[in-house]
Amino acid sequence: MTTTKTADVEGTLAQIYALAAAGADIVRCTCNEIEAAEALAHIVPRSPVPIVADIHHQYRMALAALEAGVDCLRLNPGNIRKPAHIKAVAEACRDRGVPIRIGVNGGSLDPDLYDAHGGRVTPEAMVESARRELAFFHEVGFADVKISVKASNVPLMVEAYRMLADDPFFADEEGRSVPLHLGVTEAGPPPAGLVKATAGLATLLLEGIGDTIRYSLTADPVEEARAGRQLLEALGLRERKGLDLIACPSCGRAEVDVIEVAANAQAALESLAIPIQVAVMGCVVNGPGEAREADLGIAAGRRRGHLFVKGKVVKVVPEDEMVDELVTWAKLIADEGIEEALRHGDATAEDEAARDRAALLDDKGADANHAEERVDVIRRL
Repeated sequence: MTTTKTADVEGTLAQIYALAAAGADIVRCTCNEIEAAEALAHIVPRSPVPIVADIHHQYRMALAALEAGVDCLRLNPGNIRKPAHIKAVAEACRDRGVPIRIGVNGGSLDPDLYDAHGGRVTPEAMVESARRELAFFHEVGFADVKISVKASNVPLMVEAYRMLADDPFFADEEGRSVPLHLGVTEAGPPPAGLVKATAGLATLLLEGIGDTIRYSLTADPVEEARAGRQLLEALGLRERKGLDLIACPSCGRAEVDVIEVAANAQAALESLAIPIQVAVMGCVVNGPGEAREADLGIAAGRRRGHLFVKGKVVKVVPEDEMVDELVTWAKLIADEGIEEALRHGDATAEDEAARDRAALLDDKGADANHAEERVDVIRRL
């Protein structure tokens, strides 16, 4: 969702383009005043992705957003409560073929739902809120909806979505659930907000629940879009379009600052938008083998880096050139493929790497982390 004032057409469009570049397929903009609705008339035709108008309290803003040409509305049942107003918006959407997201929020339920559920937000209360709203839509023959039941409490949110997915009231004539939009609302700033949101989203997605998602972070919305894309890629629900960087946590053999190298590699590679998995390993002894499934990687030792492609060392480079070489080889793989990249490898690299590994073992021994000492202590307990 954009954080600009929607009335700022150019500023809002700039943010929409940034969100789309980070992986967002749909962008939501607030429509809280007539100036925002007027701006949407200029934004929608220039947007690279569909625009959802976020409506609060004023049903006339929903009608104005429809006139502006938005692709979808989001209504909060806790804010627009008069049945006549709800039906008027549903009828207008029905006539224009525009869908509505019923956006239930645990923090803004209708007061009588709080009362009916002991003054607390419960999964049952949130699902009931969605049911009431959809019933009004059905009265005017409108069913083109998706539904969200967001809460800031992860277990509460997960249970609400499970109930929604299993409730036959929300199924079509063929028994399929209406589309569900997932989110942990008000998750907070990263990194805690990322953890909280991912816990809820990933749990449901792995159960086959959910059709669209949103991270709600106290951060630049581009971070939300990037996190969503990365989550879907990690779960295998979306083809990878960008970098997947993996790195070891370092150990007794590491001779470089793995965290710093990984951060520099991330910064250098991410902007390339190449769908590639890259490994940064702190040890030349085990690094290439442990990360053999990565498309590309670097393992550091003895002030040099062993560059490897699918576990095969293709070049040995000076430590201060490691990140630059990762960029060069990432581009090579993107342009020519893995097999061709392997053919570009240095024929002497494997032997050179083997000598480095042997020398490092001589320097630090086979048990650089002193694991066997710990095992001896454990055995004596």
